[in-house]
Amino acid sequence: MSEKFTVIDMNNWKRSAHCEMFRNYVVPKYDIGLELDISAFYRKVKEKNWSFTLAFIYTVAKCANEIEEFRYRFQDGGVVLYHQIHTSFTYLPKGAELFKVVPVEMQDNIDDYIKIALETIDKQSSFFVRPSWPDVFHFSAVPWVSYIHVSHAYNGDKNNSAPMFDWGKFYYKQDKLIMPFSIQAHHSFVDGIHIGRFVERLQEYLNGF
Repeated sequence: MSEKFTVIDMNNWKRSAHCEMFRNYVVPKYDIGLELDISAFYRKVKEKNWSFTLAFIYTVAKCANEIEEFRYRFQDGGVVLYHQIHTSFTYLPKGAELFKVVPVEMQDNIDDYIKIALETIDKQSSFFVRPSWPDVFHFSAVPWVSYIHVSHAYNGDKNNSAPMFDWGKFYYKQDKLIMPFSIQAHHSFVDGIHIGRFVERLQEYLNGF
């Protein structure tokens, strides 16, 4: 076991057969879209004067880190389980049309994360600073539209198993503030039951703000 991850013994791992089956699929990732009630969360964001984007990224990453299946990655031909996953998100500066991808390590609390993320955004002058870390969740917002489905560009790397989270323009529905949200996951590690657990945990966390 390294400081960052545990190497999985594929001969004695309950998911070995499922992992290998989906690993050989032409398109091993799949997307699920849904709606989140962000009413309480949005009120808290305004009260605290947080960046909605950064507060939401932290919240999603915190909940996803609590689901083991979201922390598996292919690495060096095998499978590893990371102890903690960090964040990488697209950021569009005000008035710009070209985004940059900003990597930020997870922190113990939301205030520290937002502070460090804002500092990182301000310091990063290039669009892309390094090849993507394996131990990240990817985030991207489409705040201009309330979509019902989203898909992603695919470079053909079937071993890229980092989940991706997206969200769109929110709107009111029956006195609730609703936001479209989507999850892209690698089927070698994440099944529908795991996405269900994650979404339940995320919604509970959003309601608790």
